[in-house]
Amino acid sequence: MDPRRLKKEFGQDLAFWGAIDTHQVLPFATPQQVKAEVKRRIEELATGGGYVVSSVHNIQAEVPPENIVAMCEAVLEYGYYEH
Repeated sequence: MDPRRLKKEFGQDLAFWGAIDTHQVLPFATPQQVKAEVKRRIEELATGGGYVVSSVHNIQAEVPPENIVAMCEAVLEYGYYEH
């Protein structure tokens, strides 16, 4: 499913939760790639409100701790709504 299309079609009626990939990105990407993924998802889903940044599913044991830190840092850097 295309997140941009879903946001466009349903963003007025639904809030979105998650979208940070726990299958490929968190366990196998570099910290820089994790940050890029978080930024991209925020750009796709946060416009106009209604997005909670989170992993798609539970973070598994094989995810490197530095990738969890990178996800949190990216949320702090990019995850604010304009007032």
